[in-house]
Amino acid sequence: MLVRLRRLRLATRIFLAQVAVIGLVLVMGTALALRQAHVEGRDQARQRVVDIALTLSASPEVAAALTGPDPARRLQPLAEDVRRATGVDWVVVMGPDRVRYSHPDPRQIGRTFLGHVDEALRGRVLTETYTGTLGPSLRAVVPVFSRGRVVGMVGIGITTTRVGEELRRRVPSIVLVALAGFGAAAVGALLVSRRLRRQTLGLEPAEITRMYEHHDAVLHSVREGVVVFDSQRRPVLVNDEAVRLLGLPSPAAELPEALRELLDGRPAVSDEVYLADDRILVVNQLPAVRDGRTLGAVATLRDHTELEALSGELNSVRGLAEALRAQAHEAANKLHTVITMVELGRAEEAVAFATAELATAQELTDRLLAAVDEPVLSALLLGKAAQAARHGVELTVTDDTAVTAETGLRPRDLVTLVGNLVDNAIEAAQSAPPPRRVHVTVRQEDTALVVRVADTGTGLDPDRLAEAFTPGWSTKPAERPQGRGIGLGLVRQVIRRYDGDIEVTRDQGAVVTVRLPLREAAVR
Repeated sequence: MLVRLRRLRLATRIFLAQVAVIGLVLVMGTALALRQAHVEGRDQARQRVVDIALTLSASPEVAAALTGPDPARRLQPLAEDVRRATGVDWVVVMGPDRVRYSHPDPRQIGRTFLGHVDEALRGRVLTETYTGTLGPSLRAVVPVFSRGRVVGMVGIGITTTRVGEELRRRVPSIVLVALAGFGAAAVGALLVSRRLRRQTLGLEPAEITRMYEHHDAVLHSVREGVVVFDSQRRPVLVNDEAVRLLGLPSPAAELPEALRELLDGRPAVSDEVYLADDRILVVNQLPAVRDGRTLGAVATLRDHTELEALSGELNSVRGLAEALRAQAHEAANKLHTVITMVELGRAEEAVAFATAELATAQELTDRLLAAVDEPVLSALLLGKAAQAARHGVELTVTDDTAVTAETGLRPRDLVTLVGNLVDNAIEAAQSAPPPRRVHVTVRQEDTALVVRVADTGTGLDPDRLAEAFTPGWSTKPAERPQGRGIGLGLVRQVIRRYDGDIEVTRDQGAVVTVRLPLREAAVR
C-alpha cells in the first residue's frame, strides 16, 4: 500500500492526505457534536421536568387537593392533563409519606413512590436519573407548600428512551452537515491539488529538488551575469557573476539606476552597452513567456572590458599597418619617380627629391623618439599621423611633448586613452571643412601626465560632456549600434582607474585635456 502511494503524483498524494485529514477532523467533530447534543438533550430534558414540576406544584388546586379528602380523585385527571399537554412520560403527585395520588398506570396509585425524595421533603428541588416503574428516567421532585409547610410532592419524569429518541432525530441533521462540510472540503482540496499540479508542472518532489539544484549550480557557475525579473519588474534573482560585474554588495541590493532605465519599459534588449564603473558590459534581455502569459524577463550581462580594450589596440595596430602599407605604396611611387629621373639623366634633381622626402618623413620620427621614451606611445602617434594623412587630416605632435618611460601607467591604458582621443579628433576634423588639423600634446609634468588633443572639427559642447561618456552615445551614424559610444567610455574608465580628470573646451574645434596623477598608488 505504501509503495503504491509513493508511485502517485505529488498533487494526488497531497489531495489524498488532505481528504484523510479532513475526514478524520469531521469524524471527530461529528462525534463531539453528537456528544454535545446528547449532553444538551439531557440538560434540556432535566430543565424541562423541573419547570413543569415547579409550575404544577405552585398550582393552588394541587395544594388544595393534597389537603382535602380523596386527593387521588382530583389529582389523577389533573396530572394526566398535564402529562399529555407537556409530552412528559409521567406526572406523579404524592403525599409527604410518598404515597402516589396520580400515575400514568392507575394500578400504581396508592403505592409508594420509587426514588429519592429527601431533598424535596426539606423544601428543595431534587433532580436525578432513577429506574422506576416505567424504566430509567430523568426526573424532578419538588415540594408542594401550603401555609409554609410541605403538604406533598410533585414528580415529573421523562424516560431516557425518549431522550435518546430526541437525540436520534437530531443525528441526521448533524451527519448531513458533516457530509456537506466534507464534500465542500474535498472539492477545495481537489482545486488546491489541481493548482499545485499546474504550479509544479506535474513534477515530483525529487524532480523539483533536482531541477532546483541543477538550475542553482548553472546560475552560479556561468561566466555571465544573470538577472531575473518578475512580472512587476522586480529583480527576484541575481547570480554571483552579476553581483561581481555590477559591483553590488549583495544579491539583494538595488540594481544601478542606469541599468534599470536601460531595461525597464523595453520587452527585449539586444547587445546594449552598459558601463559599470570600470567595466564595459553588453546587456541582453528577453521576456519569459509561458502559455501566452508574460511571467517576467531574463537579462544577461557579458563582460566585454578586455575585449573592447584589445579591440582598441587591434584597431590601432590595424591603422598602423594600413598607414605603413600606404607609406610603402607611396614610397614605391616615389622610388619609381627617382629611378625615372636618374634614367633621364637628372641625377642631381633625383637626389634632391629623395632627400627632401626622407627629411620630411624622418623629422616626426626623430622628434618623437627624442621626446617620448615610451615606445608604445611613439609607435601609436606615428601610426595615427600616417592614418590621419591618409584621411586628409594633418596630425601634429606639439613641440612641448615629452614623456619618460616611468609614467606609472600601463602601456595598454596609455594606448586606450591617447588612441581613442586621437581617433575621435581625426573623425571630427575629417567631417569639417579645411583646414583639417589635429594637434596632440602628451606632456609629463611633476605630478601628472597631461594629454591634450585639439581638432578643427565642429567641437563638443562642454554641457554635453557627461552625456558623451554615457554608453552608446556617438555623433557617428548608427551603422553598427553595438559598437558605438565605446571609445569615450574606455577613456572614462582609464581616467577613473588613475583618479584623473578631464576638461573639454572649445577653440577652433574641441580641445580635450586629460590629467592623470603619476603616483603609482593612484592605480587601482
